[in-house]
Amino acid sequence: MIPIRDTAPSQNYPIVTMTLIAINVAVYLLEMAQGPELNRFIHLYGLVPARYTVDRIADYYTLPQQAFAWLTFMFLHGGFWHLLGNMWTLYIFGDNVEDHLGHLRYLIFYLLCGLVSGISHMILNLQSPVAVIGASGAIAGVMGAYFLLHPNAKILTLIPIFFIPWFIEIPAFFFLGFWFVLQFINAAGSQAGSQAASGGVAWWAHIGGFVGGMVFLKAFARLPSAGMSARLRQATGKRRTTRLQVVKPEAPPAELNLYGTISITPYESFTGTRKLVSIPLGFKKRMIRVTVPPGINQDQKLRLKGLGKTTPDGQTGDLFLKVNIVMRPAG
Repeated sequence: MIPIRDTAPSQNYPIVTMTLIAINVAVYLLEMAQGPELNRFIHLYGLVPARYTVDRIADYYTLPQQAFAWLTFMFLHGGFWHLLGNMWTLYIFGDNVEDHLGHLRYLIFYLLCGLVSGISHMILNLQSPVAVIGASGAIAGVMGAYFLLHPNAKILTLIPIFFIPWFIEIPAFFFLGFWFVLQFINAAGSQAGSQAASGGVAWWAHIGGFVGGMVFLKAFARLPSAGMSARLRQATGKRRTTRLQVVKPEAPPAELNLYGTISITPYESFTGTRKLVSIPLGFKKRMIRVTVPPGINQDQKLRLKGLGKTTPDGQTGDLFLKVNIVMRPAG
């Protein structure tokens, strides 16, 4: 299952999430520049349990190097697809958690989740000489928080079936719950979570990060908010709704026409905009491009000819999208 996007609204630009993605990409490029020194680089900045539990190995590292690795390991990746998968998942789920916590709290939350994921892995692999790297533990914490915040949101998911792409909306609690159970199954089948025995995947780091995310979300809710967070929220408020919107049109019994709603901001109603609209049709999705002209008003309708219901004799109706102008954008 490959998540494409979620339907939960966010009201501010995810500046921390995008910054984290940029840092991870920059560090990956730095990795690629190491050439034959890459393994040494990974061993120095990755999290190697044996560096902390085996004296003859620990003696080779200074205290700052040992401490710094607990931060740097979550920004390293083992390859392009490892990086891409992690950053795409962070992009989908991170904005909503950042929106809830605020930018500064979210950054602390993310780093704490990564730290807990590293501790979870290390506890079960105390003498492992293999470096654990990657943002997946911290991102698992973001997924755990999303699981609590938006259990009823829908995840537009790509399921390839014999090379045929199948798009389906899956409830977030099922998508993330299934992912979490899968981590346990893989961890149980990998000799108590040994990274070396599980094809290089630190399953217990994922589990620890996910649980840590749920715990930290509850803990952060008890902390008083800072005035700086409120000022940052004002500065990062969105001027546009999400480009991809899911519309579930209604069909009156005696009509061929379909009726749905598309959301835009006051800024978009003034300037005009273009949206990519996903319309569920049974088990399939229909993707259409919709142009919203400038100067459109609340509750005006956009008529899309020929996109309504079709009768057996070839008659077709139209799709009417009512414009909903929202003060705080969704997406």
